[in-house]
Amino acid sequence: MPNLVKNLRVFGHVQGVGFRYELSEQAQRLGITGWVRNRRGGSVEAMIEGTPEAVEALLNWARLGPPAARVERVEVSTGEGTFSGFELRPTE
Repeated sequence: MPNLVKNLRVFGHVQGVGFRYELSEQAQRLGITGWVRNRRGGSVEAMIEGTPEAVEALLNWARLGPPAARVERVEVSTGEGTFSGFELRPTE
């Protein structure tokens, strides 16, 4: 089965709480590649690529986030790209 590529936008209290770092750790643990970054409006955006099971597991994690986060909603859309690792990108 081919890998899925998804774009996530996570809204709520998700900056300054270790969300990007924890998402990166979770992604690497699940074998997911892609990137994550803060957005100037206060959300977190990620592009993730992995098996359907791994992507679903990371989406489930993102809906909760790390303990200090308060996730209000996660918007998921089809993404594109191929990635060799997982990176933290600068705010955009």
